[in-house]
Amino acid sequence: MDTCAFLWLAEGDSAASPACREAYLAEANEVLLSSVSAWEIAVKFRLGKLPLPAAPDLYVANLRQRMGVKALPLVERDALHVANLPDLHKDPFDRMLVCQALLQRKQVSCLRLVPRRARPA
Repeated sequence: MDTCAFLWLAEGDSAASPACREAYLAEANEVLLSSVSAWEIAVKFRLGKLPLPAAPDLYVANLRQRMGVKALPLVERDALHVANLPDLHKDPFDRMLVCQALLQRKQVSCLRLVPRRARPA
């Protein structure tokens, strides 16, 4: 799931769409949080753009455990694929999530842009 979806669902925020909530709650789905999202949370916390009730290293790990969300590590192949994405979106965190989704054949919940032409053959 993308970073915002993770935080919205954890906090019970109504910003998470019904489809996002359904995907998270569906027993058949394996719910993952990318290390890219953990990185984004830590960066935004450090910059003062994301207030959290605890330090990111504790907060993210505790939320993942409470929510039953597994960690998805970023591997080199996924990171390098960013060079192949079209410039449809500038956010580096979202672009990396798209790379992971494409190369690891995962669906990103609540991330609205995965252009078909960016998918690997």
